[in-house]
Amino acid sequence: MTDFQKPGTPTDRHQLGAAGMPLNTLADYRPIPADGYGSLFLPDRIAKGYHLEEIQDGAYYVTSGAYDTMFVRTGNGVVVVDAPPLLGENLKRAIAEVTDEPVTHLIYSHWHSDHIGAAGIFAADKPKVIAHDYTREMIQRWPDLGGERGLPVPTDTITESDTLDVNGVRFNLDYHGVNHTPGNIFIYAPQQKALAAIDIISPGWSAFKHCDASENIRGWAEAHDWILGYDFKAVVSGHVNRYGTPEDAKASRDYTNDIVEFSKEALSHGQEFEYIEKIGFSNAWVLWENYFNEMTNYVTKKTLEKVTDNGQTWAQRLAGADVMTKYHAYSVLEALRLEYGMVSGFEKLILPKAGA
Repeated sequence: MTDFQKPGTPTDRHQLGAAGMPLNTLADYRPIPADGYGSLFLPDRIAKGYHLEEIQDGAYYVTSGAYDTMFVRTGNGVVVVDAPPLLGENLKRAIAEVTDEPVTHLIYSHWHSDHIGAAGIFAADKPKVIAHDYTREMIQRWPDLGGERGLPVPTDTITESDTLDVNGVRFNLDYHGVNHTPGNIFIYAPQQKALAAIDIISPGWSAFKHCDASENIRGWAEAHDWILGYDFKAVVSGHVNRYGTPEDAKASRDYTNDIVEFSKEALSHGQEFEYIEKIGFSNAWVLWENYFNEMTNYVTKKTLEKVTDNGQTWAQRLAGADVMTKYHAYSVLEALRLEYGMVSGFEKLILPKAGA
């Protein structure tokens, strides 16, 4: 593991200079907190390629160590949420480990193929497939989302929130509005206190780049409060290597809110005149790149150094925060302009004056 943790400098094969992205090493960033590995190095995950854990009353968490999901036994059929390709056939093996009930229901959280692309493994079971209207629209529009195996098209869709009863086990299928994607629904089993809210938080970690590649940043940020509105023992988030607790969800919400608030500060007092004076307007993209990079760095520094309610900074508390915060900061800064109705100090300089 030592060699894995301390690789050499990656080869810069493309030699793009300022036109390319920087390459970094593990040594450039903070070590991962001790509890950040979750199930990644557990013997069963290494031996089988997945880790399986009962949440409560027949609800199970299953992870590849990078992607995760959940399924629920109902006594006469299994309800599965998503089918990430990185779990693939191991998801069927995990189910077979605890029950011989058939898979009767498959629920898609949203349309992204990294979470549902292996759903074709259940096609022979002919389950009822449930999703939001928008998810079905995307699957019908791009039928190659499931690769060679193809994706089962949803047989039942919802437009707003709905409930599902399978052999007396209740599921709430909640659509709170656009968030990570349009149509991304939360699946909640109240008896089991198990919630699947995919691609919002990453328990113990900063989310992946650009707010987990979300299509609507403001909705993604608001979704943290939606999660905290549930009475849950476990939130299955789709990524990393363990399920989340209410404490994880609160930490992710507070971290995200700090990025939003520091971004508002940055947008209101950027160094507009310095960049105009030094770069000028001859290449607008160089001007805007530097201006946005300065604001991004402001937000990143303020966020990473913020002392949180447990006495740690975000850099110390969330694994990978020093890797990913800058990407979230950029996305939030842009979202402030596109989704929050704010304008940057730069834009204020050139906005036409009223009555002019």
